[in-house]
Amino acid sequence: MGFRPREPDPQEASRACLPSGVDVSSSALRFLTQQLRRHRRAIGSRWRRLSAGRQALLTLAHLRVGHTYVQLGAGFGIGTTTAYRYVTEAVELLAALAPGLTDVVRTASAKAYLILDGTLLPIDRIAADRPFYSGKHKKHGMNVQVLTDPFGRLLWASAALPGAVHDTRAAREHGIIYALAEADIPCWADKAYRGADGTVRTPCWGRWDTLSAGQQAVNRSHAKIRALFEKAVATLKSWRLLRKLRCSTTRITSIVQAVLTLHLNSSQ
Repeated sequence: MGFRPREPDPQEASRACLPSGVDVSSSALRFLTQQLRRHRRAIGSRWRRLSAGRQALLTLAHLRVGHTYVQLGAGFGIGTTTAYRYVTEAVELLAALAPGLTDVVRTASAKAYLILDGTLLPIDRIAADRPFYSGKHKKHGMNVQVLTDPFGRLLWASAALPGAVHDTRAAREHGIIYALAEADIPCWADKAYRGADGTVRTPCWGRWDTLSAGQQAVNRSHAKIRALFEKAVATLKSWRLLRKLRCSTTRITSIVQAVLTLHLNSSQ
């Protein structure tokens, strides 16, 4: 019989020394390792260059730190193509486990309200790629809609649309406004969602000095609630790969959903 290396414990793998040092939680590493083991058993995968634990660490190094495939290959002693294949496999596996909008709205029906906003994930594109240029942010990127609970905790993230897509249009395309209205869940959003209707509540429209005292008070209260949304954005962008994406735009949705799955399952 040929020699088969021992499957490392995820906590052992978390202490593995990489050139940059990978700051990941042991719960995220354990979760992904378990999912990869199940996946390998389900597809009858034979022995591979990396164990499930090492493949999980490889993937987290890519998502959390933003290591390139060349760096990953060098750090883990595998080829660049193999690193790409392993990361893609794990990302697609995680993305498939991300919660759907219907499930999130059903779970959130017991909450007092939700917070909705969009965030732009910067991408590496040239000026000619107008569909990806956000006039609001003055840069190229992908529009991702995010729902949080009243405390600003990340609940759901949408598929990525080109940055030129307006937030209200994106919310409609994803069915967010309809789903919230059907469940009768109040939702706080900024002025970008003006006209969304349903249960979406936006600030009073107009210049500050033209608003009445009551309208100004409403807008102050609204701003305090919405400020908590920044916690969700910080949660997403703590995964450094999302701070500047250089991959194909067709892969960004899977990456966002993979990060969402890891966050939800490691923060429980």
